[in-house]
Amino acid sequence: MLRKLFATTNDPAVGLARIALGLVMFPHAMQKLFGWFGGYGIEGTLGFLTGALHLPAGLAWLALAAEILGSLGLIVGLAGRGAALGIAAVMIGAVVTVHAQNGFLMDWAGRSAGEGYEYHILATALAAVVMIKGSGAFSLDLLLNRRAEHATSADRPVALAA
Repeated sequence: MLRKLFATTNDPAVGLARIALGLVMFPHAMQKLFGWFGGYGIEGTLGFLTGALHLPAGLAWLALAAEILGSLGLIVGLAGRGAALGIAAVMIGAVVTVHAQNGFLMDWAGRSAGEGYEYHILATALAAVVMIKGSGAFSLDLLLNRRAEHATSADRPVALAA
């Protein structure tokens, strides 16, 4: 089971999808963690999740951890499938709890009460690619797989030619 979590191929398209998703999610995670980029930090984020959205504190912490650790995991390609699952769960949760009521489109002009969910569909689709294919090229998962294969092949007896 653990081996499946880290399994991947050297696919550059999957690596690109993974890195792009991680880089896009990272600033959002930092808004929630440190208050960077106009965010509210941990206290503000947890207050919103537990107060305004009425999420249990444990679920709020889990969502926060999924976004922070998921974005970092995607950037470096470590446990990419799990990181992508966490990001997909956060995106689906955001649509269900906040964005669905605002319609499909993002509010580029600032005329609506909130943002739509088109961004969330893109992020979830990229996460699905990583969940299905693994971390792809340029990932720690690929490096770990290659080391494991090398170690396994070194343990096999060598057949001598007759």
